[in-house]
Amino acid sequence: MGSASSKAARQFPKAATKPKPSWAGARTAGFGEHPEPPRPGSMARPPEVSDTRTAAIEEDAGDPHFLHKLNQLGPVKVDHHMQTIRPAVDHANRVYQTRLQSEIEARTFQPAKGHIFASNLSDLLEERKAVKNTQELENLAKQYEVDVSKLESLARYVTTPTVDPNSVRRILKDDGSEITMMKAMWSEPRIKP
Repeated sequence: MGSASSKAARQFPKAATKPKPSWAGARTAGFGEHPEPPRPGSMARPPEVSDTRTAAIEEDAGDPHFLHKLNQLGPVKVDHHMQTIRPAVDHANRVYQTRLQSEIEARTFQPAKGHIFASNLSDLLEERKAVKNTQELENLAKQYEVDVSKLESLARYVTTPTVDPNSVRRILKDDGSEITMMKAMWSEPRIKP
């Protein structure tokens, strides 16, 4: 508000008045300044430009230290009796084939020979706990199309949880809700020969 003539004019310094400290480096070419042209004879040889690789370009591109080290190593000795090992590829192929087989089994609801669905395995292991003799165990294995020896081998390490009836506790909370706690135990069938 008001005219420009009524405002105080800004004044900027005309040149830097401070002397340059002794630790300051040499001045480089700034914006708008032209660098000093190279002195004649300062470059050992001019760079060569060519569409093809000449001997001079090959020599310039070479690494004499690296070449010296390669010559010290000598020629490569190849053992032609070695076998190719590709464990990562083989593992990836096995994983792919297993997943493909699993998808086929899931779509057809029919597991491949020697395979069993997890839900059926759980039922088998639960029913195994109730068998009383080896004949019932063999019939159960035949029903689920599983080899008896494989079932017994698996049952040494895998089972379904069984509740210990002596460990059941009911806790009544302040709000009236009830919590039931119990311990799981490992149970084996009582098979009589």
